[in-house]
Amino acid sequence: MTNLEKYNQIFAEVFAVKEDQLNADFDSQHVEGWDSVRQLSLTTAVEDAFDIMLDADDIIDFSSYEKGKEILRKYEIEL
Repeated sequence: MTNLEKYNQIFAEVFAVKEDQLNADFDSQHVEGWDSVRQLSLTTAVEDAFDIMLDADDIIDFSSYEKGKEILRKYEIEL
């Protein structure tokens, strides 16, 4: 499984959506149910899947599908 496949699977599971719904508009402003609990579930799953520890600022900033990709690049995770 590629890193992008893992990343997409995490979003699909946390938000109970199909992977084809993941795009640039998939963010905390446009996704119903994206709250602090889901965001914490999302970041925890990302940390576990990629064996990293996000810093507090990155956890707070992880507010969209695209932003998450950008954050992972900081941790040298290629998607």
